Amino acid sequence: MINEKPTLKSSLKAYLYLLPMLVISLTFNIWPIISSFLMSLYTKYNFYTDKVDAMGFDNFVYLWNDPDFHLAVRNTLVFVAGVVPVTVILSLIIALLLNQVKWLSGFFRTVYFLPFVTSTVAIAMVWNWIYHSDYGLMNYFMGLVGLHPINWLTDPHWSLLALIIMSIWKNLGFNIILFLVGLNNIDKGYYQAAEIDGANAWQRFWNVTIPMISPITFLVSVNGVIGSFKVFDQIFALFQGQPGPANADLTIVYYLYQKFYTEYKYPIAAASGVILFFLILLVTLVQLWYSRKHVHY
Repeated sequence: MINEKPTLKSSLKAYLYLLPMLVISLTFNIWPIISSFLMSLYTKYNFYTDKVDAMGFDNFVYLWNDPDFHLAVRNTLVFVAGVVPVTVILSLIIALLLNQVKWLSGFFRTVYFLPFVTSTVAIAMVWNWIYHSDYGLMNYFMGLVGLHPINWLTDPHWSLLALIIMSIWKNLGFNIILFLVGLNNIDKGYYQAAEIDGANAWQRFWNVTIPMISPITFLVSVNGVIGSFKVFDQIFALFQGQPGPANADLTIVYYLYQKFYTEYKYPIAAASGVILFFLILLVTLVQLWYSRKHVHY
Protein backbone atom coordinates (compact mmCIF):
# COMPACT_ATOMS: atom_id res chain seq x y z
CA MET A 1 0.00 0.00 0.00
CA ILE A 2 2.78 2.46 0.88
CA ASN A 3 4.71 1.93 -2.36
CA GLU A 4 1.65 2.06 -4.62
CA LYS A 5 1.62 4.71 -7.32
CA PRO A 6 -0.84 7.49 -6.42
CA THR A 7 -3.98 7.64 -8.51
CA LEU A 8 -6.38 10.49 -9.18
CA LYS A 9 -8.87 9.02 -6.72
CA SER A 10 -6.31 8.59 -3.94
CA SER A 11 -4.93 12.09 -4.54
CA LEU A 12 -8.41 13.65 -4.37
CA LYS A 13 -9.09 11.72 -1.18
CA ALA A 14 -5.85 13.01 0.36
CA TYR A 15 -6.65 16.60 -0.62
CA LEU A 16 -10.12 16.19 0.85
CA TYR A 17 -8.59 15.24 4.20
CA LEU A 18 -6.25 18.23 3.96
CA LEU A 19 -8.95 20.66 2.85
CA PRO A 20 -10.02 21.95 6.32
CA MET A 21 -6.44 22.80 7.33
CA LEU A 22 -5.70 24.26 3.89
CA VAL A 23 -8.72 26.56 4.17
CA ILE A 24 -7.67 27.66 7.66
CA SER A 25 -4.07 28.25 6.56
CA LEU A 26 -5.10 30.21 3.48
CA THR A 27 -7.59 32.31 5.44
CA PHE A 28 -5.54 33.14 8.52
CA ASN A 29 -1.93 32.81 7.29
CA ILE A 30 -1.46 33.14 3.53
CA TRP A 31 -4.08 35.78 2.77
CA PRO A 32 -3.02 38.16 5.60
CA ILE A 33 0.58 37.97 4.33
CA ILE A 34 -0.52 38.78 0.78
CA SER A 35 -2.73 41.62 2.07
CA SER A 36 0.17 43.07 4.07
CA PHE A 37 2.41 43.06 1.01
CA LEU A 38 -0.28 44.83 -1.01
CA MET A 39 -1.05 47.36 1.74
CA SER A 40 2.63 48.25 2.04
CA LEU A 41 2.35 49.70 -1.49
CA TYR A 42 -0.72 51.85 -0.76
CA THR A 43 0.25 55.53 -0.91
CA LYS A 44 -3.28 56.96 -0.88
CA TYR A 45 -5.62 54.73 1.09
CA ASN A 46 -8.94 55.31 2.85
CA PHE A 47 -9.30 52.70 5.57
CA TYR A 48 -13.01 53.36 6.18
CA THR A 49 -14.02 52.86 2.56
CA ASP A 50 -11.17 50.43 1.77
CA LYS A 51 -10.43 52.51 -1.32
CA VAL A 52 -6.94 52.69 -2.82
CA ASP A 53 -6.25 55.76 -4.96
CA ALA A 54 -2.52 55.30 -5.59
CA MET A 55 0.23 52.73 -5.14
CA GLY A 56 4.01 52.97 -5.01
CA PHE A 57 7.08 52.68 -2.81
CA ASP A 58 6.62 55.90 -0.85
CA ASN A 59 6.07 53.97 2.39
CA PHE A 60 9.48 52.33 2.12
CA VAL A 61 11.05 55.73 1.35
CA TYR A 62 9.37 57.04 4.51
CA LEU A 63 10.88 54.21 6.56
CA TRP A 64 14.29 54.79 5.00
CA ASN A 65 14.21 58.41 6.17
CA ASP A 66 12.55 57.80 9.56
CA PRO A 67 15.10 57.91 12.43
CA ASP A 68 12.66 56.07 14.72
CA PHE A 69 12.61 53.12 12.32
CA HIS A 70 16.41 53.15 12.18
CA LEU A 71 16.43 53.03 15.98
CA ALA A 72 13.91 50.18 15.96
CA VAL A 73 16.05 48.14 13.54
CA ARG A 74 19.18 48.76 15.59
CA ASN A 75 17.49 47.83 18.86
CA THR A 76 16.02 44.69 17.30
CA LEU A 77 19.40 43.53 15.98
CA VAL A 78 21.07 44.23 19.35
CA PHE A 79 18.28 42.34 21.11
CA VAL A 80 18.64 39.32 18.79
CA ALA A 81 22.43 39.32 19.14
CA GLY A 82 22.15 39.58 22.91
CA VAL A 83 19.42 37.02 23.53
CA VAL A 84 19.93 34.16 21.08
CA PRO A 85 23.61 33.15 21.66
CA VAL A 86 23.37 33.48 25.45
CA THR A 87 20.08 31.58 25.56
CA VAL A 88 21.46 28.72 23.45
CA ILE A 89 24.66 28.41 25.50
CA LEU A 90 22.95 28.64 28.90
CA SER A 91 20.22 26.20 27.83
CA LEU A 92 22.81 23.66 26.74
CA ILE A 93 24.83 24.01 29.96
CA ILE A 94 21.75 23.63 32.16
CA ALA A 95 20.50 20.69 30.07
CA LEU A 96 23.89 18.96 30.47
CA LEU A 97 23.71 19.44 34.23
CA LEU A 98 20.10 18.27 34.45
CA ASN A 99 20.96 15.23 32.34
CA GLN A 100 23.41 14.18 35.07
CA VAL A 101 20.95 14.74 37.91
CA LYS A 102 19.06 11.62 38.91
CA TRP A 103 17.58 12.76 42.23
CA LEU A 104 14.55 15.10 41.82
CA SER A 105 15.32 15.47 38.11
CA GLY A 106 11.63 15.93 37.28
CA PHE A 107 11.32 18.68 39.88
CA PHE A 108 14.28 20.66 38.50
CA ARG A 109 13.05 20.29 34.92
CA THR A 110 9.64 21.61 35.95
CA VAL A 111 11.20 24.57 37.74
CA TYR A 112 13.22 25.56 34.68
CA PHE A 113 10.23 25.08 32.35
CA LEU A 114 7.79 27.18 34.41
CA PRO A 115 8.87 30.59 33.03
CA PHE A 116 8.06 29.44 29.49
CA VAL A 117 4.42 28.68 30.34
CA THR A 118 3.94 31.61 32.73
CA SER A 119 2.11 34.72 31.57
CA THR A 120 4.40 37.45 30.26
CA VAL A 121 2.51 40.01 32.34
CA ALA A 122 3.16 38.02 35.52
CA ILE A 123 6.82 37.65 34.62
CA ALA A 124 7.10 41.39 33.92
CA MET A 125 5.58 42.19 37.33
CA VAL A 126 8.19 40.03 39.05
CA TRP A 127 11.04 41.57 37.06
CA ASN A 128 9.72 45.08 37.74
CA TRP A 129 10.26 44.31 41.39
CA ILE A 130 13.70 42.75 40.74
CA TYR A 131 14.77 45.83 38.76
CA HIS A 132 13.39 48.37 41.23
CA SER A 133 16.02 51.05 41.83
CA ASP A 134 15.44 51.26 45.61
CA TYR A 135 14.54 47.80 46.88
CA GLY A 136 15.05 45.49 43.90
CA LEU A 137 17.03 42.28 44.19
CA MET A 138 19.29 43.19 41.27
CA ASN A 139 20.60 46.35 42.90
CA TYR A 140 20.78 44.60 46.28
CA PHE A 141 23.16 41.94 44.95
CA MET A 142 25.14 44.59 43.07
CA GLY A 143 25.52 46.48 46.35
CA LEU A 144 27.00 43.39 48.00
CA VAL A 145 29.96 43.54 45.60
CA GLY A 146 30.36 47.31 45.89
CA LEU A 147 28.53 48.38 42.72
CA HIS A 148 26.28 51.42 42.60
CA PRO A 149 22.53 50.89 42.03
CA ILE A 150 21.21 51.27 38.48
CA ASN A 151 17.87 52.61 37.31
CA TRP A 152 17.23 49.59 35.12
CA LEU A 153 13.79 50.61 33.85
CA THR A 154 14.19 54.40 33.63
CA ASP A 155 17.75 54.81 32.34
CA PRO A 156 17.96 54.55 28.51
CA HIS A 157 21.50 53.18 28.81
CA TRP A 158 20.39 50.11 30.79
CA SER A 159 16.77 49.42 29.85
CA LEU A 160 17.59 47.34 26.76
CA LEU A 161 19.97 45.20 28.80
CA ALA A 162 17.20 44.74 31.38
CA LEU A 163 14.88 43.53 28.61
CA ILE A 164 17.53 41.15 27.27
CA ILE A 165 18.14 39.60 30.70
CA MET A 166 14.44 39.03 31.32
CA SER A 167 13.94 37.53 27.85
CA ILE A 168 16.88 35.15 28.29
CA TRP A 169 15.43 33.92 31.58
CA LYS A 170 11.97 33.49 30.08
CA ASN A 171 13.15 31.51 27.04
CA LEU A 172 15.45 29.07 28.83
CA GLY A 173 12.81 26.50 29.77
CA PHE A 174 11.65 25.38 26.33
CA ASN A 175 15.19 25.25 24.96
CA ILE A 176 16.36 23.18 27.93
CA ILE A 177 13.65 20.61 27.22
CA LEU A 178 14.68 20.40 23.56
CA PHE A 179 18.34 19.92 24.48
CA LEU A 180 17.42 17.25 27.01
CA VAL A 181 15.56 15.35 24.29
CA GLY A 182 18.61 15.58 22.04
CA LEU A 183 21.00 14.47 24.80
CA ASN A 184 18.84 11.49 25.74
CA ASN A 185 18.76 10.32 22.11
CA ILE A 186 22.54 10.05 21.79
CA ASP A 187 23.67 6.44 21.60
CA LYS A 188 25.90 5.65 24.61
CA GLY A 189 28.04 3.51 22.35
CA TYR A 190 29.63 6.66 20.89
CA TYR A 191 30.87 7.69 24.34
CA GLN A 192 32.14 4.18 25.07
CA ALA A 193 34.03 4.12 21.79
CA ALA A 194 35.53 7.54 22.53
CA GLU A 195 36.64 6.39 25.99
CA ILE A 196 38.33 3.34 24.49
CA ASP A 197 40.19 5.68 22.12
CA GLY A 198 41.41 7.66 25.15
CA ALA A 199 39.21 10.74 24.79
CA ASN A 200 38.78 12.81 27.94
CA ALA A 201 35.52 14.46 29.08
CA TRP A 202 36.06 17.65 27.08
CA GLN A 203 36.99 15.71 23.91
CA ARG A 204 33.90 13.52 24.28
CA PHE A 205 31.76 16.65 24.68
CA TRP A 206 33.28 18.49 21.74
CA ASN A 207 33.57 15.56 19.30
CA VAL A 208 30.51 13.49 20.27
CA THR A 209 27.91 15.58 22.11
CA ILE A 210 28.13 18.78 20.05
CA PRO A 211 27.88 17.05 16.61
CA MET A 212 25.11 14.70 17.76
CA ILE A 213 22.90 17.50 19.10
CA SER A 214 23.64 19.89 16.20
CA PRO A 215 20.11 19.43 14.71
CA ILE A 216 18.60 20.45 18.07
CA THR A 217 21.03 23.37 18.32
CA PHE A 218 20.00 24.48 14.85
CA LEU A 219 16.30 24.22 15.75
CA VAL A 220 16.78 26.19 18.97
CA SER A 221 18.79 28.86 17.14
CA VAL A 222 16.22 29.33 14.36
CA ASN A 223 13.33 29.48 16.81
CA GLY A 224 15.28 31.92 18.97
CA VAL A 225 16.10 34.24 16.07
CA ILE A 226 12.53 34.31 14.77
CA GLY A 227 11.05 34.83 18.24
CA SER A 228 13.56 37.56 19.13
CA PHE A 229 12.92 39.47 15.92
CA LYS A 230 9.21 39.51 16.82
CA VAL A 231 9.66 40.64 20.45
CA PHE A 232 6.79 42.83 21.63
CA ASP A 233 4.90 41.51 24.65
CA GLN A 234 7.92 41.60 26.95
CA ILE A 235 8.47 45.28 26.13
CA PHE A 236 4.81 46.19 26.50
CA ALA A 237 4.51 44.43 29.86
CA LEU A 238 7.87 45.41 31.36
CA PHE A 239 7.57 49.14 30.54
CA GLN A 240 3.79 49.51 31.06
CA GLY A 241 2.83 50.06 27.43
CA GLN A 242 5.85 52.18 26.48
CA PRO A 243 8.90 51.28 24.35
CA GLY A 244 11.25 51.95 27.23
CA PRO A 245 12.66 55.30 28.37
CA ALA A 246 13.35 57.62 25.41
CA ASN A 247 12.42 54.81 22.99
CA ALA A 248 15.46 52.84 24.18
CA ASP A 249 13.56 49.55 23.74
CA LEU A 250 11.74 50.39 20.52
CA THR A 251 11.80 47.36 18.22
CA ILE A 252 10.42 46.78 14.73
CA VAL A 253 7.27 45.06 15.97
CA TYR A 254 6.68 47.79 18.56
CA TYR A 255 7.20 50.38 15.82
CA LEU A 256 4.64 48.52 13.71
CA TYR A 257 2.24 48.49 16.66
CA GLN A 258 2.60 52.24 17.15
CA LYS A 259 2.01 53.03 13.49
CA PHE A 260 -1.00 50.72 13.24
CA TYR A 261 -2.83 51.12 16.56
CA THR A 262 -1.71 54.56 17.74
CA GLU A 263 -1.05 56.66 14.65
CA TYR A 264 -3.38 54.75 12.28
CA LYS A 265 -0.81 54.76 9.49
CA TYR A 266 -1.72 51.35 8.18
CA PRO A 267 0.42 51.29 4.98
CA ILE A 268 3.50 52.41 6.96
CA ALA A 269 2.87 49.62 9.48
CA ALA A 270 2.47 47.10 6.65
CA ALA A 271 5.72 48.27 5.05
CA SER A 272 7.61 47.83 8.31
CA GLY A 273 6.13 44.34 8.59
CA VAL A 274 7.38 43.51 5.08
CA ILE A 275 10.89 44.64 6.00
CA LEU A 276 10.73 42.54 9.17
CA PHE A 277 9.64 39.56 7.08
CA PHE A 278 12.63 39.89 4.76
CA LEU A 279 15.03 40.41 7.67
CA ILE A 280 13.86 37.18 9.29
CA LEU A 281 13.95 35.40 5.92
CA LEU A 282 17.51 36.57 5.26
CA VAL A 283 18.81 35.48 8.66
CA THR A 284 16.99 32.13 8.38
CA LEU A 285 18.47 31.48 4.93
CA VAL A 286 21.95 32.20 6.30
CA GLN A 287 21.30 29.73 9.12
CA LEU A 288 20.08 27.12 6.64
CA TRP A 289 23.20 27.61 4.52
CA TYR A 290 25.38 27.24 7.60
CA SER A 291 23.50 24.14 8.75
CA ARG A 292 24.23 22.29 5.52
CA LYS A 293 27.92 22.31 6.37
CA HIS A 294 27.90 21.98 10.13
CA VAL A 295 24.70 20.17 11.15
CA HIS A 296 25.02 16.36 11.33
CA TYR A 297 21.70 14.62 10.70
